[in-house]
Amino acid sequence: MARGHWQIYDHSHGRVRSGGFETLDPAEVPDKVTRAALRAARLIGNGLYGVDIKQAGERVVVIEVNDNPNLDAGVEDVVLGRELYGQVMDCFVERMERLHRPRNGA
Repeated sequence: MARGHWQIYDHSHGRVRSGGFETLDPAEVPDKVTRAALRAARLIGNGLYGVDIKQAGERVVVIEVNDNPNLDAGVEDVVLGRELYGQVMDCFVERMERLHRPRNGA
């Protein structure tokens, strides 16, 4: 990585340090940030993606889209707790059931 870069985890000097983050209730996320994340994720598909975004003032920039995102206890689940995992699993189950549902007239 480039000198002076920003990263979430710094593994140098024999110990791990992490940068700051804030977990927000999705209802509290600025519309501009939500729109940028959804627009970026839709370029890849219709799945579970992690979208890294930086916001400085009014400027919102997508840093990367992860197709294999983490859902870390104590980070992503701070707001919803165990309900987050239930919602993710419910979505996957609904999608699988939709794929295997008999079509009308079949």
